[in-house]
Amino acid sequence: MKDRGIKAQNLWSSFARKIEPLASGMELVAEPVLDASAIGGLEGPKEEVATYACAATSPQIYEGWGTQPPTGILFLGQRGSGKRLLAENLATQTSTSFLVIDVPRLILDVVHAGEKATELVQTWSGILEELPPMTVFFDELEFSQAQEIGERRPDLPVGPIMDFLLELIDRTIAAEGHLVVASTSHPDSVRKAFLIPGRFERIVEVTPRLPDDVIDALRIHAQFAEKRAGRSLFDPIDWSRVVEPAREASIGDWVRILHAVLRRKARSEASGEDPGRVTTPDVQSEVERFRQARRQIRNDVGNYV
Repeated sequence: MKDRGIKAQNLWSSFARKIEPLASGMELVAEPVLDASAIGGLEGPKEEVATYACAATSPQIYEGWGTQPPTGILFLGQRGSGKRLLAENLATQTSTSFLVIDVPRLILDVVHAGEKATELVQTWSGILEELPPMTVFFDELEFSQAQEIGERRPDLPVGPIMDFLLELIDRTIAAEGHLVVASTSHPDSVRKAFLIPGRFERIVEVTPRLPDDVIDALRIHAQFAEKRAGRSLFDPIDWSRVVEPAREASIGDWVRILHAVLRRKARSEASGEDPGRVTTPDVQSEVERFRQARRQIRNDVGNYV
């Protein structure tokens, strides 16, 4: 895997230089190492990922059942629900490099540097043939409503953009050896062109179970923080009590809340104080700050950091 990862990184770096600035919307993880145990909850979606991984690791099993794997998987779920983590875990399970295509960012770059878009499409199949097997992840397909571009942009030339994006997707699916996954946080408006046979044939809903999946994720991230710090950072936390008042928060929101608590502790220590370990009231206080910021954002003022 290591030699293959080095080859993938070298080939991709050379290709990225040729297509700048479009490559700024793409990121290659040459040797992903994200185990399923690092993803809190989401047992159903993780099972779907394991099934799709079989397409790369044991294709003969599909043949033995008279069927074939789907050409691509589309994850549906709100922002911060774990869609990218699932895609990276697929790459880990299949020992493939992980290429993330930030679709909204790529679209903005295409609009501002249109001549490079043609070059990208023309050379895309060639670089895929050269690269070792990858899991290619098209993140946030429903670009026209993405937060990154200001949501609901009627000024975007949607027709030419869709032609460009579908050509990129089709060429990726047609390239032998690569796995293709995508995500959207706007399932109600996802374009039917993405879902026709031969494109994203398998739809997987990524909806954390409340509160169990959130608590699993918080415990995992707390353990990661302690591992990085090399010491115990938390008193026993009543996670159920913590999670209950803010059930609207995504798993991504909860991870940010947890790190906000740790940053406050670090700042306190930097000021010469003894902050003590993280307690349930510490996390509850940060949850209240998050909820207050959410109320302000709904009123078009403030932000949560």
